[in-house]
Amino acid sequence: MLAAMLNTHLSSIKAQDIELGTIDIATFGANVDGMIIYKNTTGDAEFMSINCIINGLYKVIADYYPIVMGRPSIGKNGKGVIVVDPDNLCMPDIAELSIKLPAEHFFEMCNYKNGDMVKFFNLRKFFRESGISALPEATFSHDHSAAIVRLIRFKDSPYVVLYVSLPHVIFDGTAIAAFLNNWAECTRNLNNPEYKLKYPPVNDRKVVRDYFDTVTAIEPPHTKHFKDLGAESLVKVPSSVIAALLLAAPDIPAFEEQHLLHFTAEKLEQLRQDVDKAQTTNLALAAVLTKTILQANIQMFNSMPTWSYVMFPYDCRHRTEVPMTYSGNLSFSAVAPLESQTVLDGSYKEIAQAIKEHCSKVSSEYAKSLIYTVENEIGVLFQAGISLCNSPDTSYVGLTNLRYMPLYSIDFGYGGPEILSNGYFIREGMQRIYSNKQDGGIDLFMNIKDDLFEYLKKSDELLKYADIIF
Repeated sequence: MLAAMLNTHLSSIKAQDIELGTIDIATFGANVDGMIIYKNTTGDAEFMSINCIINGLYKVIADYYPIVMGRPSIGKNGKGVIVVDPDNLCMPDIAELSIKLPAEHFFEMCNYKNGDMVKFFNLRKFFRESGISALPEATFSHDHSAAIVRLIRFKDSPYVVLYVSLPHVIFDGTAIAAFLNNWAECTRNLNNPEYKLKYPPVNDRKVVRDYFDTVTAIEPPHTKHFKDLGAESLVKVPSSVIAALLLAAPDIPAFEEQHLLHFTAEKLEQLRQDVDKAQTTNLALAAVLTKTILQANIQMFNSMPTWSYVMFPYDCRHRTEVPMTYSGNLSFSAVAPLESQTVLDGSYKEIAQAIKEHCSKVSSEYAKSLIYTVENEIGVLFQAGISLCNSPDTSYVGLTNLRYMPLYSIDFGYGGPEILSNGYFIREGMQRIYSNKQDGGIDLFMNIKDDLFEYLKKSDELLKYADIIF
């Protein structure tokens, strides 16, 4: 029965070449993943049925996201494309795993109010003690699947983990949240073969190209900063081969030294009030992290870095006429290059204002310039990659705010998730903010070297607001 239904879905996929956008190609080799944790509160024997999950996945891909079953290539015009060939589909890699320990064994607890406990999933402990040392990551290299799904069940436990990994070249954060919700929506409506998504995705990258053809580029200040650091001296690459160069790049390995901090809603608001009540919570948190990580960096390396970098990605859908349902990459980065001595000497209020001056002045004109940079000045990307890290020369906070993304609404027909967690993600120094519906606070997943975190967790300033989970 299931095989017949899956074949029906696959038979509807048409041959097509989907031309990738410049920002799509710039992310090649990276993946986007997550761990969504559901609780069976009713004792339903069919809770999170693997057959339903698979059926819904094939349906949403076949009907709305055939790009997920395509393969990367270079088109006749030298552009990067995803080739969808019904006779050579890149099939999803799906499996159900059983762990001989209860899920609660991998939980960390934090007291909230009146004895209530907030639960967190400790991924590092899971890999150490579950018998599974790693989970596969989506990649196009070596003919791997572009969609990897693991449904993880535990002994004598009501919890089920849905692990999903997808290639960044297809989706940015906004698009993957939409994909997961659309997948869940299709799964909930499997009994209606004629069902159509309420908000179907816009997959055609042409909408982005057409929009930016009307925009005049303005170079953001951080581009000039990286040029001045040495990007101009790097080897020039003809724009005609950029797509081929990036699509030949090796996979970017995940960074496995992950840590988690939790901020209650009350402590988060107190942090904002203490830093500058006129600023956003995100800017106030970034200011505290920028200074405390710099201080930890100085202690670890016993030297003062020249630069302290703060990076915020921003979703250009909110600043353009591109539909919010666009399914490709339309997220860009704003970087604040701050002199480390200024950060060390400045107040949190002053640091927040400095970050704001660099990272809040984002526009489609800046985005157009960044597209031009990828296509014509790729040395700037390499220089940024060298600079954005924690080292004796640089301190780095890359802060992605996911707290307002519709992740708790991913309901496959059994209710939404109880806990959001994270797989390992790329690049040291990157950090992700998730909302925590258990107490209304936030979870901050940090890619921080263990040695550096040993210094950071001694920061009295940070510990005024955050609980260290692991």
